[in-house]
Amino acid sequence: MKHKDGKYNSQPDKGFKIVPATTLLVIVLCGFSFYLGGIFCSEKNKLEGKTVQDVSKAVPSPKETAANPLQIKFVAFPECSIDYQDYTPCTDPKRWRKYGLHRLTFLERHCPPVFERKECLVPPPDGYKPPIRWPKSRDECWYRNVPYDWINKKKSNQNWLRKQGEKFLFPGGGTMFPRGVGAYVDLMQDLIPEMRDGTVRTAIDTGCGVASWGGDLLDRGILTVSLAPRDNHEAQVQFALERGIPAILGVISTQRLPFPSNSFDMAHCSRCLIPWTEFGGIYLLEIHRILRPGGFWVLSGPPVNYENRWRGWNTTVEEQKSDYEKLEDLLTLMCFKLYAKKDDIAVWQKSSDSSCYDKLADPDAYLAKCDDSLEPDSAWYTPLRPCVVVPRPKLKNSALESLPKWPERLQVAPERISDVPGGSASALKHDDSKWKVRAKHYKKLLPAIGTDKIRNVMDMNTVYGGFATALINDPLWVMNVVSSYAANTLPVVYDRGLIGTYHDWCEAFSTYPRTYDLLHLDGLFNTESHRCDMKYALLEMDRILRPNGYALIRESGYFVDAIATIAKGLRWNCGKEDTEYGVEKEKEKILVCQKKLWYSSNRSSR
Repeated sequence: MKHKDGKYNSQPDKGFKIVPATTLLVIVLCGFSFYLGGIFCSEKNKLEGKTVQDVSKAVPSPKETAANPLQIKFVAFPECSIDYQDYTPCTDPKRWRKYGLHRLTFLERHCPPVFERKECLVPPPDGYKPPIRWPKSRDECWYRNVPYDWINKKKSNQNWLRKQGEKFLFPGGGTMFPRGVGAYVDLMQDLIPEMRDGTVRTAIDTGCGVASWGGDLLDRGILTVSLAPRDNHEAQVQFALERGIPAILGVISTQRLPFPSNSFDMAHCSRCLIPWTEFGGIYLLEIHRILRPGGFWVLSGPPVNYENRWRGWNTTVEEQKSDYEKLEDLLTLMCFKLYAKKDDIAVWQKSSDSSCYDKLADPDAYLAKCDDSLEPDSAWYTPLRPCVVVPRPKLKNSALESLPKWPERLQVAPERISDVPGGSASALKHDDSKWKVRAKHYKKLLPAIGTDKIRNVMDMNTVYGGFATALINDPLWVMNVVSSYAANTLPVVYDRGLIGTYHDWCEAFSTYPRTYDLLHLDGLFNTESHRCDMKYALLEMDRILRPNGYALIRESGYFVDAIATIAKGLRWNCGKEDTEYGVEKEKEKILVCQKKLWYSSNRSSR
């Protein structure tokens, strides 16, 4: 995880004539100090005399916060042109040509500089309708909400999806599961019994298609992060989120995925076309990093079952045999063991025995251990490294077989909470109790929580996943976001059986527009306003929030009025409410906002 840099003579003889020179030097230094002090004070007074126009220009003291709430001028943001309807600022195809093709680096995050940021509202497509509600949405969505014909024409023969009238239907097919995703997962569960008993709780699907695998696993108690880049399979992630299935834009290329080490219980690739054996196995090393000890890696597609499948892969049996042998060798070096194999599915398990990694100390070993120069959890714009991240031997209870089974796992303090400053079992218990009370209050302020009106939820600056824990029995899922500048609590979130990602809210999030029903934040601007412009953060919230979706903004009294002013310019309706503690606690307020559904009045001009 990226962290901030720390801001964090003998006396001469009285008879000697050096004394006057020393005195003169002191006088010069004092004069220079007064001069610098005058400049500083002058500039300081100028700043204090200004009317604050933007939260990024003023970070108040606690006393000022209570006495002088931030006030800003109302600005009505214009509409972006209609061809920005699927705008993803940090993965914008219009910017791809600026970046290299090697290892698909152009598909990674490349955010626009400040002077290129858009200060307009992203419109919905013409004919947009409120999304179909869960669980019906898993099987169908409105065509006009995700109007992409390319993927329909190219993948309909594989039963990814099918256009029928005004809707896209999702039959549950895939390249490697023509009989349907249900039968595919049934076979997988036969090979991995741990998928049935609560041992496996979190999974990542690399190259997820329209996320049918992750959607099927939801009914089996497994929470999956579906991962895909913004590529020529247009809107894979947008289809997933439109269906109500967790997903995020991402690609394994030159940078680590934004997840902590040793976190997922399972990783899956169904003909995801990732060249696992190329570049020294560096992509496989990243799967090894994010998979917890005892976790499973599932591969279906080339080169598995090459003996019977090679003819359909435009290759030769010799090439596929060689590729499979290279894959086996790499996995063995990384301390994976073949767990099960049948038909098109092969399963490897990451070893929980730390002694397995001793062989990597050999200077002649093909793969080496990563040294201590880079933290295993550092995962925000962190380059991939051609070395093995070895699990810490002292973490005896973070291996998959040592964790409590789901749902008991949610309530047990994970071993890695001791890595968090101030973290402990009692701190986690206190946090959960606090969020239980808060969630009850939120449901009074926003009765839609817990109903089928809210499915996709984001906690924009979680600590231990307390908000998600409090809502665990509701028909929704929560993407838990931990700031790349905050304490590293995301491993705790994953160890509890929840999902999340690292992110920096000075930048756009890795998702499509209109993908979340509810955004929740707790003191985000109070924490990050010294780095991030509040205006851009709220514009980003508007981009990813669905029309008629909600934002629960819990902030200090200093920021609430300014946020409400900006929200009005976003065409949101907001109401200011007291916290669960009542009016006597004036330091915090809650804004309950709803985004309006509106349609573009602008023509294409991109």
